[in-house]
Amino acid sequence: MIYPKRLTPGDTVGVIAPASPPDLHFLHKSVPFLNELGLHVKIAPHVSSTYGYLAGRDEDRLQDLHMMFADREVKAVICAGGGFGTSRIVDSIDFSLIKKNPKVFWGYSDITYLHTAIRQKTGLVTFHGPMLSSDIGKDNFDSFSKSMFTQLFQPTLLHYTESISPLRVIAEGEATGRLVGGNLSLLVNSIGSSYEIDTKNRLLLIEDTGEEPYRLDSFFSQLKLAGKFEEAAGVVVGDFNEAAPKKREKSLSLQEVLDHYFLDLDIPVLSGFKIGHCLPHYAVPLGSKAALSSVSRSLSIQPGVS
Repeated sequence: MIYPKRLTPGDTVGVIAPASPPDLHFLHKSVPFLNELGLHVKIAPHVSSTYGYLAGRDEDRLQDLHMMFADREVKAVICAGGGFGTSRIVDSIDFSLIKKNPKVFWGYSDITYLHTAIRQKTGLVTFHGPMLSSDIGKDNFDSFSKSMFTQLFQPTLLHYTESISPLRVIAEGEATGRLVGGNLSLLVNSIGSSYEIDTKNRLLLIEDTGEEPYRLDSFFSQLKLAGKFEEAAGVVVGDFNEAAPKKREKSLSLQEVLDHYFLDLDIPVLSGFKIGHCLPHYAVPLGSKAALSSVSRSLSIQPGVS
């Protein structure tokens, strides 16, 4: 794996919108937070562009991504928001450019597709964490979530225990492996492509938002039939925001769906991690070595920067 260099005060970070148009009001409100970290901010030319539900045409969003990785002044690339559309540009990404210019890459939600593609094509460790217009620029962005950015300035061993949130053991065990995954619907979207998520001997992180149990059931079924759970060393179940049934009077609960797919696995599966579309938002490096234990009810993750 390639570990990006740690940031230092005075560095410049580049902001891109590779998916949907960000809320520019909240985007600009987020900039002072980055300044408080000692960082200068460079916003890509097409961040304010719109093309339907996309932040500009595919070639524009791709150009911004390439520009920020090629820019020697930029030490980190932070996504303004998620939404839709990263899978539209992934086949045109110059992965050799990214591999020659490894740097911090940060985002979540639809950015999951880019996390998976970049890691599997280049070996770069990337970061699943809160974004500018979606989270940081809003008044309810909390101090704990803000503190997760310190891992970019100093190699930090992350240790998630029940001191952060209650964790539920779905399947018992202890396992180690590189942490991979992210947004569940985007992981399913990768199946059958050359960017299909590789879970073999890895700890699989899953999270999502706004999906009812019947939809999550179909996503889990697809991953199971593709062998992704059988190959995994363990499963880290993050936050599933707004997963309550709405369209149907009769429904399985989210917990019943989780139990159906994970209860009988011979690998550790724990749920309740505040990772995903939630606050606090626990940011993690994808591609770093990690350890999951039902005994200590914990997830430990090695540093994501060098």
